[in-house]
Amino acid sequence: MKKYRLADQIIRSSRSIGNNIAEGHGRFHYVDSSRFLITARGSLTETVDHLIIALDEKYITDEIFNKFKADCEVCLRMLNGYINYLRNQQPTKN
Repeated sequence: MKKYRLADQIIRSSRSIGNNIAEGHGRFHYVDSSRFLITARGSLTETVDHLIIALDEKYITDEIFNKFKADCEVCLRMLNGYINYLRNQQPTKN
């Protein structure tokens, strides 16, 4: 039973990443978009934490964990890049 709850948490947190990116994109304002991207980044780190637990509990192998962790690291770099891009779109105060 515990295994299935963890699988559900992984599914929910990983889906939340894309959901927050989409919702932020739909806001059409850099401040709102950035806020949702930061939430997506939190969901990404939550997903990695769930994967660590799955590895610790021997539900997944090192190979599977490392593959997903590498994918998450790529996603994190893209999210951080997009957040930085949006922050640079802010008008400068003189």
